[in-house]
Amino acid sequence: MKIPKLKIGDLVANMPIVQGGMGVGVSLSNLASAVANCGGIGVISAVEPGFNLEDYYKDKFKANMEGLTYHIRRAKELAPEGIIGVNIMTVLTNFEEMVKISVKEKADIIFAGAGLPMKLPSLVKGSLTKIAPIVSSGKVAKLICKQWDRKHSYLPDAIVVEGPEAGGHLGFSPEQLEHKEDFSLTTLVKEVLEAIKPFEEKYNKTIPIIAGGGLYSPGDVAEVLKAGASGVQMATRFVATKECDASIVFKESYVNAKEDDVYIIKSPVGLPGRAIYNKFVSDVYENGKPKGIKCINCIKTCNPKETLYCIADALIQAQRGNLEKGFAFAGSKVHKIKEITSVKHIFEELKEGLLKIEE
Repeated sequence: MKIPKLKIGDLVANMPIVQGGMGVGVSLSNLASAVANCGGIGVISAVEPGFNLEDYYKDKFKANMEGLTYHIRRAKELAPEGIIGVNIMTVLTNFEEMVKISVKEKADIIFAGAGLPMKLPSLVKGSLTKIAPIVSSGKVAKLICKQWDRKHSYLPDAIVVEGPEAGGHLGFSPEQLEHKEDFSLTTLVKEVLEAIKPFEEKYNKTIPIIAGGGLYSPGDVAEVLKAGASGVQMATRFVATKECDASIVFKESYVNAKEDDVYIIKSPVGLPGRAIYNKFVSDVYENGKPKGIKCINCIKTCNPKETLYCIADALIQAQRGNLEKGFAFAGSKVHKIKEITSVKHIFEELKEGLLKIEE
C-alpha cells in the first residue's frame, strides 16, 4: 500500500506514526528525538519529568518544570527537523503549568488524555502549538468538539482514539474490558469519524484521527488506516529499543513478558490499567498497602489515605529497574516483542511491511 504522510495543520510526518507518551520517564527526549528523526512524531511524557533531578523530593513542582523544559529543548536539539510532541494527562495536578511550559518551549503538539481537557484551547492561544485530545469513544470526541466550538471557537488539530488493547490507564470500564471485542479499534475510528463530521463541515476543516492501542505489526497499522485513520499511535513497540529512556531491566521485562503475564489492574487513580503482572502487583493486591509509601501528589483524583500505593512512585521505581518496588504498564501485544532493537529498525520493518500490503 502507499504509505500516507500524517498531516496535522502545517506539521507533516513522513511516516504516519505517533509514538505514544509513556510515563514515568519511559518516553523522554532520547526516545522522542529518535522517533522524530525517523519521520514519525516523537512524544515526551509530562508525568513527573523531573523525577531524576536532585531537588525532586524537596520541590517537586519546580523539578518537573525544569525537567520538562530540559527534555523539550534536548529533543529539539537532537531532532532539529523532526516533530516533537508532549503528552500531558489532564488529571495531573500541574496540568496547566505543563501546558504553558510546552507552549513556551515551542513543542509542536500537545496530546491530552486521562480526562476532558476543556480549557486546553485557551492555554495555547496565540501559539503555534497544536492540540490533540485523546478519547476512547465517539461520544467523548463529540463532547470535546462541542465544548471547544462553543467556548473557544476552536476544533482539535487532531484526535487520538485509544482502544481497549492499549497499555497504561484505559478509558474503559472493567465491564467493557471484559467485552473488548465490542470496542475494536476500527469500530472506534469509524465512530469518532462520524461524531466529528458536523464540526468538520462547520469549520470546513479535516480533523486527522490517530488510532492506538495494541498495534504491533504492519498489518495492524494497515487495518486502522484503511478504516479511516490518518495515522497510528504506537507506544509499547518502542519500549524495547536502545533509545528508550527506561532502564535495561524495564526493557527486559517487555522482552520476557508472555501473553498471560499481562493483567488488568485497578490503579490507585481510579482507572483500570493494563500492566505486566509481577511480585509487586501481586503483593499489593493480596497483602494490602506496603510500608514506606509516600504520596508524590501527582494526580488530582488520588486520595493518599485510601490508595493502596503511590502510582507515580511505583512507576519511577520500575523505570529505574527496581521492579520489586514497582511495575511496568504495557499494551496487549507486548508478548510479541522478542529482543531489544533500535527505533530505526522498527520504522524500517513497518515501512517494508506496509509497502507489501495490497490496497
